[in-house]
Amino acid sequence: MSKIASVETFSTEFISIVRVTTQDGLEGYGQVAPYNADITATILHRQMAPVVLGTDPSDIDALVDRCWVGAHKFPGSYTTRAIAGIDTALWDLKGKRAGKSVAALLGTTKTRQAVYGSSMRRDITPEDEAERLARLQQDKGFAAFKIRIGNNFGNDVDRWPGRTEAIVPSVRKAIGDDCELLCDANSGFTPKRAIEVGRMLEDNGVGHFEEPCPYPELEWTAEVAAALTVPVSQGEQEVDLAQFRRMIRMGAADIVQPDICYVGGISRALRVARMAEEAGLPCTPHAANRSMVSVFTTHLQAALPNAGHFMELSIEPAPWIEGLLASDPFNVVDGQIEVPAGPGWGVEISRDWLEKAERRISSM
Repeated sequence: MSKIASVETFSTEFISIVRVTTQDGLEGYGQVAPYNADITATILHRQMAPVVLGTDPSDIDALVDRCWVGAHKFPGSYTTRAIAGIDTALWDLKGKRAGKSVAALLGTTKTRQAVYGSSMRRDITPEDEAERLARLQQDKGFAAFKIRIGNNFGNDVDRWPGRTEAIVPSVRKAIGDDCELLCDANSGFTPKRAIEVGRMLEDNGVGHFEEPCPYPELEWTAEVAAALTVPVSQGEQEVDLAQFRRMIRMGAADIVQPDICYVGGISRALRVARMAEEAGLPCTPHAANRSMVSVFTTHLQAALPNAGHFMELSIEPAPWIEGLLASDPFNVVDGQIEVPAGPGWGVEISRDWLEKAERRISSM
């Protein structure tokens, strides 16, 4: 097997694309987690590249574990974000070597994936949110949406007084009872307030209540999950597989939500999905923007036996990803997007974007 000859990053503040090249010239493309991506790229070159250079790229699980163990003194998010860049580039490489899509490597022949329209806005009024989601429902056929309630790490402080209680019924009325409505609190509430809000969500037929309490407080989230019938979803922020095991064991999640680029790539996200499957729980990976993380998630979620009904797809413009991909893989038709069918990820990174980004290389 041709060994890994070089690891490159192409970075902006927001995005860092990873290119792994083997001795025979085959290239695989991945991405670290967005935001402060240039910092993550430094960690990748300092701590991950020395581990993988000169190795056989085919055993991705083993290489990912070697990266994790090698950085065991640095067990936080930047470490797993960097590992995700290596992992996702290796999956692309593996797919190209085999002439198969990553989804096919993962065992699925599914060609389309249902998505929910994910709102990222808390600055929008209930009336305006309801209007734009109803318009998207008509234009794109979305059968599910997610909205933001509370305030990000708000400690029971809403974005403005009464917004949470106003936006949920307003959106429900606008999209109708047959459209699934999901709500994300982004760690906004203490248990008492989360349970109060959760009762209101139950009255409005909400499909899941995401991250109701500060995410490190698993005991708080377990308390909320035990008190409500609306499913509680959790896991976006977690980077340690042991923490996912605790979360599942203590009943702090009815729906498990690893983020591929936060948790350390496809290989580690698959392990989380299997933990959830063994516990009889669905897995709906988090994917909050239309960078490569949503491409990765399309392939993974299409292949999961315990996948949630819908994949997350942001409805927000993101100027920092403009020009990243040569064509748009996220065209929504009848509430679905295509699962890319080409080898590897089945998408092309724009050469113009790569040429404008800051390039670094580590090589044998």
